Amino acid sequence: MNICVFLSAADLDERYTRPAREFAELLGKGGHTLVWGGSDVGLMKVVADGVQEAGGRLAGVSVQFLAAKARPGVDEMIVAKDLAERKKLLLEKADAVVVMVGGTGTLDEATEILELKKHGHTDKPVVLLNTAGFYDGLKEQFRRMDSEGFLPRPLTDLVFFAEEPVGALAYLEESQGIE
Repeated sequence: MNICVFLSAADLDERYTRPAREFAELLGKGGHTLVWGGSDVGLMKVVADGVQEAGGRLAGVSVQFLAAKARPGVDEMIVAKDLAERKKLLLEKADAVVVMVGGTGTLDEATEILELKKHGHTDKPVVLLNTAGFYDGLKEQFRRMDSEGFLPRPLTDLVFFAEEPVGALAYLEESQGIE
């Protein structure tokens, strides 16, 4: 499976890096390909290292203004002209999406895939990995949107909330018929 991971390129502490590395190792050991923003810094590097060391493939989609931070030695690297093209390419390459901790860029990527799902333009499974309760507030906001009628489809049709890496990958594999 090609699993797109949206996440931060920031250097973060152990409560975020440990679960990210755990997910990466599960992804690699499962024979999956990481599709990610291509950066070799911060949490993006942690995940790419974990996947590669566990035997998985790396498919990066960088962007021109960040090309200097692109990871060398990957299986595939594309450099997009801008962030919009990067998102489009990431989603095209992916069979499934995992949203890990991140800032405004990660939130932008997450809401775009959910908007596409909401309107029936994709049926790719999406997991929001709520590491250390990072997305508790967003989860609550999504639930409110659902309960107050802002979503034309049930929230459970749009996104699966996982608290642990093993649950995130298990949901994706199950959704794709992988045992």
